[in-house]
Amino acid sequence: MKLPISIIATGKALPSQRVLSTDLDAQLGLKAGSVEKKSGLLWRHFADNTTSQSQLAAAALHDACAHHDIALDSIDLLICASAIPEQALPYTASAIIAASGLKAGLPAFDINASCVSFVTALFQATALLQTGLYRRIAIVSAEIASRGLNWQDHESSLIFGDGAAAVIVEQGDGRAACIAYRLETHPQGRDLCEIRAGGTHRNPRMGLDTSDHYFRMQGKPVFKLASQLMPSFMQCLFAELDFKPQNIDVVVPHQASHLAMQHIKSRLGLSSEQVIDIYATHGNQVAASIPTALHEAFRTGRARKGQTMMLIGTAAGFSIAGMVLTL
Repeated sequence: MKLPISIIATGKALPSQRVLSTDLDAQLGLKAGSVEKKSGLLWRHFADNTTSQSQLAAAALHDACAHHDIALDSIDLLICASAIPEQALPYTASAIIAASGLKAGLPAFDINASCVSFVTALFQATALLQTGLYRRIAIVSAEIASRGLNWQDHESSLIFGDGAAAVIVEQGDGRAACIAYRLETHPQGRDLCEIRAGGTHRNPRMGLDTSDHYFRMQGKPVFKLASQLMPSFMQCLFAELDFKPQNIDVVVPHQASHLAMQHIKSRLGLSSEQVIDIYATHGNQVAASIPTALHEAFRTGRARKGQTMMLIGTAAGFSIAGMVLTL
């Protein structure tokens, strides 16, 4: 596989409220230092009640365009890659067009593969660019996880943060490319992470409880399943490549948790210098985690032309996605 794809711009947006772990200690009546110890977070950002996902997405897109001097009207296609929609209908990409000032009539759609939505969308964009139908594609992930947290459940509530990131891609001259991609779904783990409400399964007509609106996670079974499946997944992802994960220059993982970040380094034999780790100051931003970490890699100069990069993550479903790029 060698599909030309060039990342020409990245941007991000964070809500204005920076919430320290010490703030949550006080809010939840916990001993000082408890939240940081349990979550591994120094702080995260939460949206206030006046901020929408589409507004965050628009801000991230504007940041990408402004920093790289790209005109909004030059974008041919918009893909929203978020795990949670702004509302059930219509799809979130239409709201992002309205909030960002993108031209009416622009083609747009949503891709949802939970926390690996961005990786999935990036590959779809790569494939679409090969057709010649589109020249420049914007992918935006925006999440407001804080609105779906059950603060009585510390395992699932303390690790999340809100935010958005945008990435703009072109086919380029062929030197930069996607050289490997894999997506696996293992439905035996589909009940380990879920929000039951919001669709046809749980609603006022079919039966609904307040708790159905909150995120639920069985952390230990999720970690166990990921540990079992990751070795064979990585073997398949690198099967056609002439190098190993340890040889990758830059690794951008889903910022799932402090434990997950440690695990991916030790399990794949990666150094801290190879891995983009922004978890302590962002938290788990669901589908926005990977593109936000990708943005940090480019803006800080840790990702440069000529390098190899891997995007990797697990997601509710239970899914694993990975992509290897030459930059």
